[in-house]
Amino acid sequence: MDSYIQVFFTTDKREEADTLSRLLVEKRLAACVQVVGPITSTYRWKGKMEQAEEWLCIAKSREGLFKELERVVIENHSYDVPEILATPVTAGSKPYLKWLDEQTTNC
Repeated sequence: MDSYIQVFFTTDKREEADTLSRLLVEKRLAACVQVVGPITSTYRWKGKMEQAEEWLCIAKSREGLFKELERVVIENHSYDVPEILATPVTAGSKPYLKWLDEQTTNC
């Protein structure tokens, strides 16, 4: 199987976070998506300092699914440039990783 990853993305609407989470799990691009928030993000956008309330989504997936997962998030996201970052999972419990494999097969 592929290497495991966690994919992080944010949105400014709880409903959008829930919709994206369901979509990724339905399409088997993620075994699970956790929604955390609200959080406060501070960033520079178009030359101005901004601060916004956002919802952080953490998708549990596999490296080979990243490009399709990214495409689905971009196509269904309200931001012009959504944050989509993947980090490798270097270790995990065997039963959980087996479950992750089972939930992201037959994509």
